[in-house]
Amino acid sequence: MDNMARVRIVLWLTLSLNLLVSSAKLAGGYYFGSVSMVADGFHSFFDASSNVIGLIGIKIAEKPPDESHPYGHKKYETFAAVGISILLFLTCFEVLERAYRQFSAGSEAVTVTGVGFAIMFFTMAVNIFVAYYERKKGKEYKSDFLIADAAHTTSDIMASTSVLVSLVAARMGYPVADPIAAVVIAVMIGRVGYRIMKSSSDILCDSARLRSEEITALCMSVPGVIRCHHVRSRGREDAICIDLRIHVDPNLHISEAHEIAHQVEDRIREGLSGIYDVVVHIEPEE
Repeated sequence: MDNMARVRIVLWLTLSLNLLVSSAKLAGGYYFGSVSMVADGFHSFFDASSNVIGLIGIKIAEKPPDESHPYGHKKYETFAAVGISILLFLTCFEVLERAYRQFSAGSEAVTVTGVGFAIMFFTMAVNIFVAYYERKKGKEYKSDFLIADAAHTTSDIMASTSVLVSLVAARMGYPVADPIAAVVIAVMIGRVGYRIMKSSSDILCDSARLRSEEITALCMSVPGVIRCHHVRSRGREDAICIDLRIHVDPNLHISEAHEIAHQVEDRIREGLSGIYDVVVHIEPEE
């Protein structure tokens, strides 16, 4: 079973758990009149929506290279991560709108019972498991989407903590804490969305993936390489493309120079993980 298939299994499991969590929070929030719990429920619902986006993105990303996409389709998974950030920004707007409406209408009493606390503790326990599981598998399978989705779920845990604080405050006679907690949740959601968008855009805009000094050191360890420069790297963590230039003795036969280039490529693949392609340009030392 390849990594993409394993990622799909993780996403199906987390989708089921996120739907369970979302349903519990939304039902409890509407029943008890808690805008922060409803906001947290929508946040969890978008967790589930992001899983669906991930499943679609992974399905496309696992397609092999073809004539139109010689480097493969792996960046579609990164596009799916961008989809998560967009959902987070939409959730942020929805939560702020609900908090504003409650502030404008005046804070109404929130019904706080042991059932409400039980719902929040249960859903937090599920989210902690999901975040840990996705992050662990994301690093293991080098999946941008799973790592982004784990960050999304982590924001859900922080949001649930804010809801618990607001429920305690409401029980003590301070219902205004409920919309305030919703605003705090919105800020957390927006922050996570920004981080995911930045990380994904770095990949899509071909930001440097590896330190050029690290690659240069590997090149210079190959006998026959006089200089190494114009080192560039880009791509996803599990599909890094590198191109560089090496200088060799101008008196070498072309076959000898090419052999050095092959050794440089082999040294890079041995010394670094996630390498998809290495292009070595040979130049004569002047």
